[in-house]
This record gives sequence, structure tokens and C-alpha cells, in this order.
Amino acid sequence: MPQFYTYLTKEKEDALRQTANAIVMSGKGILAADESTGTIGKRFEKIKLANEEENRRAYRQLLFTTDKTVAESISGVILYEETLYQKTDDGTPFVKVLQHKGILPGIKVDKGVVDLAGTDGESTTQGLDGLAERCAKYARDGAKFAKWRCVLKIGPYTPSYQAMLENANVLARYASICQQNGLVPIVEPEVLPDGDHDLETAQRVTEEVLGFTYKALLDHHVFLEGTLLKPNMVTQGQACTKKYTPEQVALATVTALRRTVPSAVPGVVFLSGGQSEEDATIHLNAINVVAGPHKPWALSFSFGRALQASVLKAWAGSKDNVKAAQDEFLKRSKANGLATIGQYKGAEGGVGAAGESLFIAKHSY
Repeated sequence: MPQFYTYLTKEKEDALRQTANAIVMSGKGILAADESTGTIGKRFEKIKLANEEENRRAYRQLLFTTDKTVAESISGVILYEETLYQKTDDGTPFVKVLQHKGILPGIKVDKGVVDLAGTDGESTTQGLDGLAERCAKYARDGAKFAKWRCVLKIGPYTPSYQAMLENANVLARYASICQQNGLVPIVEPEVLPDGDHDLETAQRVTEEVLGFTYKALLDHHVFLEGTLLKPNMVTQGQACTKKYTPEQVALATVTALRRTVPSAVPGVVFLSGGQSEEDATIHLNAINVVAGPHKPWALSFSFGRALQASVLKAWAGSKDNVKAAQDEFLKRSKANGLATIGQYKGAEGGVGAAGESLFIAKHSY
């Protein structure tokens, strides 16, 4: 007779479930403010701002001290380790600022992608060593959830079986370790938009990657009710000459999810994948419309670039522009909050900076 062992108490399961459900509460989503030091430096280059800790702190302070109404659309914020321990000008820890607004702090825990030997330029993600100790520390310091990103790419011979199996197992090990330490794991198997593949190919590959991912999560006995999925939306490759409507993107995305993601998962928080701010919001809205009222999971957002591009442009590193930048953040947050319930009607007064492409080839952070 087979024996099955649970690694979580009922109390831990209940706490994880409660946190996961709170993050994907109707009308709300996640701000991904977990850019590494190198990645935020690239963002600062565009506004001619030095990549110094004080500038990074000032920018994150701008985001987190936005008017409390932002919590009507933002349920959680993913932080970088440096940011988790930073404070406002008056000495208040960022974690406390977020908690006071009713926003849950989260933490990026992976250590970045590295080459996967024996493949055609594919990768895996490092950071499992010492992860349990780090998760325990982050939980003590206020984090309620975590994020780990794996990357797969579409090409003539990719993603390979080796890459899909390796990345799925890495995500499962990460998820299990997080849950043992009281953190809700956000599982992120990102299929990059690089390439000239069509929508049908993107859907097929996304389904295969998600299939590998959930097989591994089940093999590792991960408590699915205490997890969230952060996938790519199913879109054609950036170099594809054929264009698709938001409705086609939405149907392909929802079909891929229905074929692979168990109904026990509370929510799906999409990454923006280099889409413009406006395109990401329009696609999210279309996804929720096509999914209808009886979808098994909440369909929300975990956007970084698609919530911050206009904010950075408005701020430009100047204290005089903080209010204008916070207004941009509020606007994009509200737009995406509406999109999670299928009620976004498009940008008022024109798209402007929100229509600019945010695609970065072979994106890493």
C-alpha cells in the first residue's frame, strides 16, 4: 500500500490559501518592482539617472508612497532583496508602508538564469542553494509571497525536452521550499516572445511548458491552493508579420490555460512580456471577457514594465515630478484593475507613452 506524506500542517495550508486568494482578489493585481540592480540601471539610463542605491530607493519610495487608493488595484508588490530592507525619508521601512496600505510584500528569490549545458542556448535558473534559510528570513521580515522566474524560448529546436523538464523541476523545488517556510510561491515559466513564430505556435509551446510545470508540481506534492501561476500571455513572436486581434490572443491564452492549469490554482497573474502598457491592459481585459464569469481561476496581472514605463518617464529622476509620476502609477494601476474584471474601455485622451513597445530581446532581470 503506497504511503503519502504531507509536509504542511492544516494551519500552514490555510495561511497559504488565504494569502494566495488575497493577492488575486477581484479587481486587484501585483506590481513587480523586483528589478535587479543591473536591470533597474538600464531603466535609469533612459532617463539619464545614475544607478546608485539612493536613486533606487527614491524611485521605489515614489511607488510605495503613492496615494492609498492605489491599494484598490494593487494587492501585492514583489520586492528585490535590497528594496525589502530600505526605508522612506522619515525612516519607515518600505514593508511597513505597504502593509499600512493593505498591500502584501513579496520577494524575488531566484538568483538569475544561467546556461543549460547541452542545449541550443537554453537556460535554467539558479538559487536553490540556501533558499530555505533565505525564505525563512524573508518571512520573518514581512514577506508573504515569493517569485521565481524560469525562461524558455521558441526556436526551430526549442524548447527542448531537457529544458522543459529541468525548469519545471526547479520551479517545483522552489515552490515546495517556499511553502515549507510560509511563503506563497508564484511559479513563473516564461515563454519569451522573441522570434517570428505565429500565435498557434506560441499556444502549442505554452501548453507544453505548462504541462511539464504542473506535472512537476504534482510530483513534488506542492499544495496548489497555496500557489499562483505567472505565465506569459499567448502572443505571436515580436518579429511575426501576421497580426492578431486582442480577442484572438485572449482565446489562445485561455485555451492554453484550460488545457493545462488545474482548477485548484487560485489565480493566474500574467507577465506583460514586453508589450506596451496599453496592449498589456487591453489583452488582459480581453482575456477576462473571453473567459467569462465561470472561469476556475482569477485572471490578473503581475506587471513590471507595463506598470512603470510611463511612471519613469514622468519622474525623470526629479523630486519636482514625484506627484506627476505617482498619478501615472495610479492611472495604470486602475486601468489594469478594471481589466481584471473585463471593464477596461481603453485610454482616455489618447494612448501616449503607454503605447510604446517595451520589448527587450532575451529579457533578463
